[in-house]
Amino acid sequence: MEIKEVTDKYEWEGFLSQCAEKTFLQSWNWGEFNEKMGSKVWRFGAYQGDSLLAVALVLKISARRGTFLFIPHGPCIVGGLVLKDKKEIFVLLLAHLAEIAKEEKANFIRFSPISLRNTQDENIFNDLGFRDAPIHMHPETTWELDITPSEDDILAGMRKTTRYLVRQGIKNEDVEIIKSINPEDLKLFWPVYQETAKRHNFVVFSEKYLQSEFECFSGDREIMMFLGKYKGETVSAAIFIFWQGTCFYHHSGSLSKFNKIPVSYLLQWGAIKEAKSRGCNLYNFWGIAPGIDAEEDAVKSSHPWAGLSLFKMGFGGARKDYIKTKDFVLSWKYWINYIIETLRKRKRNL
Repeated sequence: MEIKEVTDKYEWEGFLSQCAEKTFLQSWNWGEFNEKMGSKVWRFGAYQGDSLLAVALVLKISARRGTFLFIPHGPCIVGGLVLKDKKEIFVLLLAHLAEIAKEEKANFIRFSPISLRNTQDENIFNDLGFRDAPIHMHPETTWELDITPSEDDILAGMRKTTRYLVRQGIKNEDVEIIKSINPEDLKLFWPVYQETAKRHNFVVFSEKYLQSEFECFSGDREIMMFLGKYKGETVSAAIFIFWQGTCFYHHSGSLSKFNKIPVSYLLQWGAIKEAKSRGCNLYNFWGIAPGIDAEEDAVKSSHPWAGLSLFKMGFGGARKDYIKTKDFVLSWKYWINYIIETLRKRKRNL
């Protein structure tokens, strides 16, 4: 087995189409987007002869708190491999990345694994000397909905309140949902997104970030913006990624003064129907608060994402837990990053 760079988009995407666990964060276009944003990007494959067994998109992250190599929701590994082969992939990949880290003056290597939480895969990281990261950069707990049933069956599977609000939105003639693939419409998304960030105390991605993401995914028709209007005013907005049979609810916002108007519920329903029309099988609501399995958990939780989690869970579906983010320490400077990230986590009550 050996690690080699993958330079062919169709080989990369074709391999990922065979992987059960994956998100667009390992897609070819996510690499293109990060390069556009100025990050250094590598795409590696683990080969057994001519057979590709795993891929890993690797990003160089340069921040004031430190420089590190990051594998977002990866590596993606073909199904059916025995434990010995999976472990060999991690051993070879880690050795390869350690050499690159030395050249790039990176202080650590961070994996955000796409493996479902289990003891066997946890032990691979433990045996190789990884430690749990103080924060996660991408969802470790997600909420997914199977959208292969009929629209009527999906509606029937929703929480009673959610189903009622979707139907109220459909009946309300003042509510309109607009679909857009025009990046110029980001000017309508941006103020809604900003207000939401202030309300929930999170840092927004820049306008350049959103513009670049739109440009990189639009060439393959993998991105779409939904704008929810009430009496002509944009009061809810979201950006969705459609990739390899899954619709990902990626960025969103809403205006609080219209929270009694069910625009966001109708917007989600519109996105679910769009995903079905594209042949998607899954609808990924992205991250939810950890430790929440049911409506009553979300209601009782003090987690800052509890309300958003309840909103997402109301559409039906199931929770999915991935292995926690892992760090491989290469330098004492890692601990500067560790302290800063730990303090940020406490400040945000996460």
